[in-house]
Amino acid sequence: MSTTAEKPAAPDSEPGAARRTIAGKSRPGTGRRTRKAGRVRRLTRRDKFILAIMVGVPTLIQLLLVWLPTLFSIALSFTRWNGLDLKDIKAAGTDNYRYVVQDYPPFWPAIQHNVLWLVFLALIATPLGLLLAVLLDQKIRGSKIYQSIFFTPVMLSLALIGIIWQLFYNRDSGLLNYLLGTAGTPQAVDWFGNSNVNIWAAMVAATWRHAGYVMILYLAGLKGVDPSLKEAASIDGANAAQTFFRIVFPAMRPVNIVIVVITIIESLRAFDIVYVINRGTNGLELISALVIQNLIGEGQVIGVGSSLAVILLVISLIPIVFYLIRTFGKESKA
Repeated sequence: MSTTAEKPAAPDSEPGAARRTIAGKSRPGTGRRTRKAGRVRRLTRRDKFILAIMVGVPTLIQLLLVWLPTLFSIALSFTRWNGLDLKDIKAAGTDNYRYVVQDYPPFWPAIQHNVLWLVFLALIATPLGLLLAVLLDQKIRGSKIYQSIFFTPVMLSLALIGIIWQLFYNRDSGLLNYLLGTAGTPQAVDWFGNSNVNIWAAMVAATWRHAGYVMILYLAGLKGVDPSLKEAASIDGANAAQTFFRIVFPAMRPVNIVIVVITIIESLRAFDIVYVINRGTNGLELISALVIQNLIGEGQVIGVGSSLAVILLVISLIPIVFYLIRTFGKESKA
């Protein structure tokens, strides 16, 4: 019998040695490097200066070009002023607002036209953009080309779109009257000159741009939907329409909220296209056009124009505040 005692296994020289060994080679000092990596680097003077420039310059531009003019407009809406001599500024209280609501003839037609513009974009342009997004999400051949074609109007200003559609709607040589066979005849429709139809013609032109914008937003939303949701719906026997309206569309709720806010704002700030057509008169009265009419040109009434601008600002803030409440409310609950 052997009396030699078995030697106990030597313990690891330090805990975690096995974790620091890869292919038989030790990596000394790993723990020390990990501790160093966890430190937060302090900002240098150069970093602070760059951050101050990046934050300060946009903030200063925003103050000078947006917030200060906004505050001046609010102040001027309670005054009477001819826009020339600062000594002629006189306090008017709420007279300008009372005049706009009670005695300014184009105001209520402009409100109706803005509401009509909103309904048209919401019921025609937005669903059209959604339809285009769904079709282009099917991975059809040349989908990138189609996306570029439909998105091109978004890159154009509404003023330029108004000029383009003037060529389309022209009474004597426009494409639409040519297709109808009435170009150059007494039966030709003056699409932008007739007060009974020009608002509809202008909204169709605006739809051309808005649909492309909505299409891009919904395409991004569709790419973010979890494919497993669609697979689960198909396994349960849901068809394409049921899968979209019961699974996919509710899953894009954040995108839907953004598009609702954008649609409301677009309907309120519509100005360029109607101003190009006939300066927002003869059936194309919009609040934004009335603001410019009272602030610029002959017969300017600074107080009335400013009060109209403030009314437009208040109406525009409603969907923005709603969106911010919904967004930050969800973040606080999370």
